[in-house]
Amino acid sequence: MCGIVGAVAERNIVPVLLEGLRRLEYRGYDSAGIAVLDRHGCIGRVRAPGKIDDLVAVLKDQPQSGTIGIGHTRWATHGKPTTANAHPHVCRKTVAVVHNGIIENHEELRREQKARAYEFTSETDTEVIVHLIHQHLDQGKNLLDAVRAATAELEGAYALGVISNIEEGHIITARLGSPLVIGVGIGEHFIASDVAALLPVTQNFIFLEDGDVADITKDNVTIYDAEGNIVERPISVSQLTADAIGKGQYNHYMMKEIHEQPNAIAETLEGRISKKRVLEAAFGVGASEVFDQIKGVHIIACGTSYHAGMIARYWFESLAGVPCSVEVASEFRYRYPVVRNNSLIISISQSGETADTLAALQEARKRGYGHSLAICNVPESSLVRESDLFLMTRAGPEIGVASTKAFTTQLVSLMLLVIVLGRRHAMPGHVEEALVKQLISLPAKVEEVLALDDKIKEIAEQFGDKHHALFLGRGTQYPVAMEGALKLKEISYIHAEAYPAGELKHGPLALVDANMPVVAVAPNNELLEKLKSNLQEVSARGGQLLVFADESIHVETEEGIEVVSVASVDDAIAPIVYSVPLQLLSYHVAVLKGTDVDQPRNLAKSVTVE
Repeated sequence: MCGIVGAVAERNIVPVLLEGLRRLEYRGYDSAGIAVLDRHGCIGRVRAPGKIDDLVAVLKDQPQSGTIGIGHTRWATHGKPTTANAHPHVCRKTVAVVHNGIIENHEELRREQKARAYEFTSETDTEVIVHLIHQHLDQGKNLLDAVRAATAELEGAYALGVISNIEEGHIITARLGSPLVIGVGIGEHFIASDVAALLPVTQNFIFLEDGDVADITKDNVTIYDAEGNIVERPISVSQLTADAIGKGQYNHYMMKEIHEQPNAIAETLEGRISKKRVLEAAFGVGASEVFDQIKGVHIIACGTSYHAGMIARYWFESLAGVPCSVEVASEFRYRYPVVRNNSLIISISQSGETADTLAALQEARKRGYGHSLAICNVPESSLVRESDLFLMTRAGPEIGVASTKAFTTQLVSLMLLVIVLGRRHAMPGHVEEALVKQLISLPAKVEEVLALDDKIKEIAEQFGDKHHALFLGRGTQYPVAMEGALKLKEISYIHAEAYPAGELKHGPLALVDANMPVVAVAPNNELLEKLKSNLQEVSARGGQLLVFADESIHVETEEGIEVVSVASVDDAIAPIVYSVPLQLLSYHVAVLKGTDVDQPRNLAKSVTVE
């Protein structure tokens, strides 16, 4: 969740750095800093724990000015949120670095550098990078070659911004597994980890690819690929505005956030995958040692996050071979559960302030459960602070009360956890590679579903006069059906229930008639034929079916059955993909009903009371 910004220009770039850092605040952070080359060729660095305002306050006492500089917002992973651990890091008054990502071999590098008499002033993994670059500069390399040599020794993921008073007019950037963009101006250039940081100064961006290293001056950008060849990367014109936090072209935040899901998923994956493997260090310091002890997991969550946990239960057991329990947080704390040895308590919350989830986590710790891990969208939240380990979903600001992109990024985060635990149990390496490949394909798959929006909008009209609905699914799609029903009831106020499709004949079938629409999700998996039989039970009783079905299966639109074809997708990630059309359906029904889509009655974004 850290943020990078940098600039090289003819003007004083300190205001640009500060504004860029403010626009990265949504990512979450607990310290911030800038480093600027002044007119005397000295690196002036100012850092502060806390918010950007705290940094600004320090700058009033230590004013800085210069035409080249870098800035950073940091969320603590290696080391506490202190001034010493805040970025940028500087080595021997010569070179300054900002860094996003995780350096997995930092302990080994630290030992080597201490042997070379490099002094460490922080607990961060980043400091080994600035020492490495200095070491290569000291051997006579120029700044570009020093950065390239240093990155060749790094293992893990990184996005870097580097300046030095040895070559005053240059910013060197490099990326592997963490995002970095170059902003193109007239007589000035910028870098950032997020386009949003630079929208006030440019709409033109170059997106670096993995392995790229760029040498940037105010007038030129030279990019080298992983093999060291000079390459041209296209300049993209962003359609976002400086007011990107607003609704933009959309009528509601919810619709905007539904359409932000491809990018949110990509952000959640960035920096956490390298060489077809999930990086365990993404879960925090000491995560590997904790995961080595885990024999089972226990998930606690509420609402949408609970549904994410229910989907993950199938993954943990079928893919990873790890026993998994899932519980509504408000029930867990009063149930007196039997404590299993070596269990990992996983708490899931969009806000990290959900009172029931926090209380359940605290109760679990009292009862002697093992280590805890939070999956959350707000880094500075109480849930994250109280957990041993955490993984941020990187969904960005979610304003609509009905969660959309927070839900799908929770699922992506849970799959990453399934993989790292699975490699210790029943998951062979080739399965991990296949799952990673599927995760990487997710943004494009979600884009394909979003293209169905116009058709789903038309279908939503069938719900205009309805007061009840049933949602059906089997296997991992049952929790997807639960989430679809929740979305519909949350924002359209239509009473909706979800059932495992096989349970229809055990009661709910009595409700089915022409006034009870039934929504089903039907990916092409081992349960498909059984689901088809369940759908025939509905059709035979005059029910109106809406089926979201894999395009490769033979379910056709006919009287009483409306079929929406969804592009084929691998079974493991199908729950994530099939959640999206249900979000769109709920949205369009709510708009048709005239409800307050973003702020439905009686509900709050963060439920901070029991």
